[in-house]
Amino acid sequence: MDQPPCWEFLQDRILMTAVEVKGVFFDVDFTLIYPGSTFQAEGYVGFCTRYGIKIDQSLFSQAVIKAAPILDGSSSLVYDEDIFVRYTTVIIEVMGGTGKSVSVCAREISRAWADNKHFYLYKDVRPVLEELSRRGIKVGLISNSDRCLISFQNHFGLNDLIAGAVSSAEHGYLKPHPSIFRSALQAVGVQPQESIMVGDSFTQDIEGARRVGMGGVLVQRTNNHGVTPVSPEDVLVIHTLSELEQFV
Repeated sequence: MDQPPCWEFLQDRILMTAVEVKGVFFDVDFTLIYPGSTFQAEGYVGFCTRYGIKIDQSLFSQAVIKAAPILDGSSSLVYDEDIFVRYTTVIIEVMGGTGKSVSVCAREISRAWADNKHFYLYKDVRPVLEELSRRGIKVGLISNSDRCLISFQNHFGLNDLIAGAVSSAEHGYLKPHPSIFRSALQAVGVQPQESIMVGDSFTQDIEGARRVGMGGVLVQRTNNHGVTPVSPEDVLVIHTLSELEQFV
């Protein structure tokens, strides 16, 4: 089996540090879970209809692409729940929504995002977490979502597999701010040089982890509504979490 293009880079890094991986941290949204129809085009139509807002659901993918930079656009990286409201507002507006009710509707959609019942666990998640746990590797969560990570673990039955979790809503800073990664490392009880971060955002997950001395693995599960993923040559890219086991 051919190794990924950056395997030599990753292998050299591990050999140079001579430290085995003791902690693996995961992003949550689009890494461990994915949204159901509530947050697809038809879901947005349902929300907007209740507020008397007319939108064109065929423009949903285009709207997501247009809104995407907002999530990486906070220069201070201080947590602000309104960043998700602004993101959702742009999606509604690009789909043709107008009027004073747009912001109210966007806030309702943003708050609904925190409800675990609207999401599904990727099929590869539990087997991978169980294997890491079996091998004595601690698992942590680092999320920019305002979702309560304790309720997330309860909902999906992952309590026994997670050693520690930090969300930006509780911590006060968004990824890629170094402090949220350091807080998670402390919560799990591992050092950065013996840990890796696994997530679907190069900017938030991989760059943020590298700044504190962690390794990073980028997950590219889907085309993300046409958004072109950024993946420099020196970044290990996987398409399912099952691929992670051969590198840890």
